[in-house]
Amino acid sequence: MKKLALIIVALILITGAPVLFNGCATSVKVTSKSGSQLWGENCIRCHNAPSSSEYSGVQWETIGLHMRTRANLTDAETKKIVDFLKSGN
Repeated sequence: MKKLALIIVALILITGAPVLFNGCATSVKVTSKSGSQLWGENCIRCHNAPSSSEYSGVQWETIGLHMRTRANLTDAETKKIVDFLKSGN
């Protein structure tokens, strides 16, 4: 009975490990991206992107809060994108 329990635990760990490690790898990839990369990957896929000079810094902050929810962005991703847009690049 102990052998069966060990086999089951081993199978659970083996099948669940890729999910756990993939999540970590994805987080590292996202944190290493710049605001311009995240902007290109997330914002342009749904609509034409306005010029960064089209809105003020305060307006970009508000837009960032709104789009964070709509695009399912993390807080870090949103901050990078908004900082990029506020810089006028």
